[in-house]
Amino acid sequence: MNDQSRIGKLKAALEKAPNNPLARYGLANEYYKLGLYEEAIAEIKEYLKITDDQGAVYRMLAECYLNIGNSEMAREAYFKGIEAANRHGHPGMAEEFEEAIDMIED
Repeated sequence: MNDQSRIGKLKAALEKAPNNPLARYGLANEYYKLGLYEEAIAEIKEYLKITDDQGAVYRMLAECYLNIGNSEMAREAYFKGIEAANRHGHPGMAEEFEEAIDMIED
């Protein structure tokens, strides 16, 4: 299955069930892999409105922001990821995000 067909299937699923977190995350991930960072950011924001992510989506969000040159928003995404990871008992992920924040250059 190619990228466009995966995107089409995910969009079709979201037309039927706009609050489907798995489809929303999948679409964000497909956009991210294609380098469509603005689209990925929009989908991640919609995803976060409907579910409490355990932290991993914040890595993708931060990387999207870094790829479009917005280090401030990348840091904010990592900070929110740290909060989510700690809330869900993932200290290793929180530590990874803290290290990532230290690596961000302005």
